[in-house]
Amino acid sequence: MLIQKIISLLVMVIPAISFASGGHGDLPHLNGNVENLSIYWIIPFVGILLSIAVFPLVAPHYWHHNFGKISLLWASAFIVPFLIIQGWEITLYELLHVGLLEYVPFIILLLALFTISGGVQLTGSLVGTPFLNTAIILIGTILASWMGTTGAAMLLIRPLIRANNHRKNKVHIIVFFIFLVANIGGALTPLGDPPLFLGFLKGVDFFWTTTAMFYPMLFMVVSLLIIFFAMDTYYYGKELIPVTDIDNSEKLGLKGSLNLILLLGVIGGVLLSGFWKPGIHIEIYYVQLELQNIVRDFLLLGLTYLSWIKTSHLIRKANEYTWFPIIEVAKLFSAIFITIIPAIAILKAGENGVLSNIVSSVSDGDGNPINYMYFWATGILSSFLDNAPTYLVFFNTAGGNPITLMGEMSETLLAISAGAVFMGANTYIGNAPNFMVKSISESSGIEMPSFFGYLLKWSIPILLPLLIVVSYLFF
Repeated sequence: MLIQKIISLLVMVIPAISFASGGHGDLPHLNGNVENLSIYWIIPFVGILLSIAVFPLVAPHYWHHNFGKISLLWASAFIVPFLIIQGWEITLYELLHVGLLEYVPFIILLLALFTISGGVQLTGSLVGTPFLNTAIILIGTILASWMGTTGAAMLLIRPLIRANNHRKNKVHIIVFFIFLVANIGGALTPLGDPPLFLGFLKGVDFFWTTTAMFYPMLFMVVSLLIIFFAMDTYYYGKELIPVTDIDNSEKLGLKGSLNLILLLGVIGGVLLSGFWKPGIHIEIYYVQLELQNIVRDFLLLGLTYLSWIKTSHLIRKANEYTWFPIIEVAKLFSAIFITIIPAIAILKAGENGVLSNIVSSVSDGDGNPINYMYFWATGILSSFLDNAPTYLVFFNTAGGNPITLMGEMSETLLAISAGAVFMGANTYIGNAPNFMVKSISESSGIEMPSFFGYLLKWSIPILLPLLIVVSYLFF
């Protein structure tokens, strides 16, 4: 029976798959105009985002065990009525389009970075002086753009915590680690932060991000490191713990160094898909899978598998490595990518869609973009939702054409990119590594501030003034 079902499925799908080097027929069309898509179609998208924001705060135990079911609920709340009203052709095309071109590559990259970075272990005794702490955060900030904010954060958070076990005041160390390593450090490449990788998948050049984001990131990094060093020096001076009382006998070392080579392979794979354009694709129901992207994804999966089988499980155990974080991200983002379909279609409709007020708020009377509004709108939503889908929404609000956005509208794309990456640090829920770092720190006995404590005591007083300066200088 199962074999018969598989054969039947293949008979249906194979005619829709073709190798091609040119164009294709008319696409099933989703019209985002107000007559076709009302504001109610956005409810599932808002629902999954609010679930991610609220449930971990008010019902963490329930969320921990049921986030997959909640994600499925919101995805179904969109798919079922959409299928009934729009028909199976448009539904199938939209699901395949977002799944094959955006979601799958997105998850594969995160899986590769998460698995490979989890196979690297820093060993040895470190003493958490202001200079050392600043150096570790700086190294993590630099690494974040090349191994991902998740990878860099998971690599360095535990050595940083161990180095400061003797310190009484260490919450500020973790907070600045979240600011820089888990967020701002990922600003220079599509590997660094999920929203930038989504931009890369949409056609933004790999090194456009590096050059465009360099100076805003440099300002934020230098400013925050100076503030951190001054603050850590103040707290360190108050503690007056003699360095001789701290055990630093274990020599520094690195285990799982093969994974550093594999990380270079990940960078190479992503670069390959950006520069190699053979003009060949596989078409599955009007969705074109470019050969270079297929090769990239299989290469990343191969590197992930190689890391898993070649890395000692003792290293992963020492790093407290589990599959839970990547499983959580995969389930949550499957619902996000599905439910965002009507939101993107409506935004593409511009003034003819029900979200015309959003489009008008970031544009002047002549339709020209107001870049500082793009920066703050993207950033504020990234603070309280998740920066990846927020980036995607405003990328499409700005027209969604990567050539135009890298050219005459480059400042607009910079505003969207900077807002998503920088302001993802404003709250624990702005970026996935934030909550992971908080959880690891709390399990190590560090009393981290609450959601609003983090926002009111740290983000607003420290980040907000710097973000205002960035807005003034660059937008």
